[in-house]
Amino acid sequence: MNASTRGTGRQYWVGLRALLILTVVLGIGYPLVVTGVGQLAFPNQSNGSLVHSDGKVVGSALVGQSFTDKKGNPLPQWFQSRPSAAGDGYDGGASSGSNLGPNNPDLLKAVKERKALIEKTDGVSGSSIPADALTASGSGLDPHISPAYALLQVDAVAKARGIRPDVVRQLVDRHVQQRDLGYLGEPTVNVLQLNIDLARMDPAGNK
Repeated sequence: MNASTRGTGRQYWVGLRALLILTVVLGIGYPLVVTGVGQLAFPNQSNGSLVHSDGKVVGSALVGQSFTDKKGNPLPQWFQSRPSAAGDGYDGGASSGSNLGPNNPDLLKAVKERKALIEKTDGVSGSSIPADALTASGSGLDPHISPAYALLQVDAVAKARGIRPDVVRQLVDRHVQQRDLGYLGEPTVNVLQLNIDLARMDPAGNK
């Protein structure tokens, strides 16, 4: 075996050892360390911020879901989420916005239909309906609505459940999440968590 062949073989062996070491360190060791740290320090976030009710997983605090019947009609006893353009609605595998411009006729038609539906189901005027009640978010998975939209639904939800509106309004106020660090973003309400606490209330407003 000449020097050239031995040199080539040595280079292949060095490359193979580097590949094996990097595979073990970066492909096995690093993921295990990151997973371990995540499970120890942030177990809820690491597992998808799952929301439980009565011992069962009912969703994630990070992903919206619909509260409608099989025909897509809003159920009056629940607070409604922001509209979704992801697949058939809140589809994590098809996360996206509508990508329709503000003057697109399809978007204008959808907004008009949503406004008419909210006016009918919640008994409110169109001018009082906030934008997040009429348009989908960029991801289509937004689990939050604005406090204004949540408060807009109070009377209809209270009537459907036979609970005093002021009691339901207090529940909404308790679920308002303020701006991050006091100045980032806008106040929001997580619809799933709000509806879970709503389901635990009796007509007198007690849990």
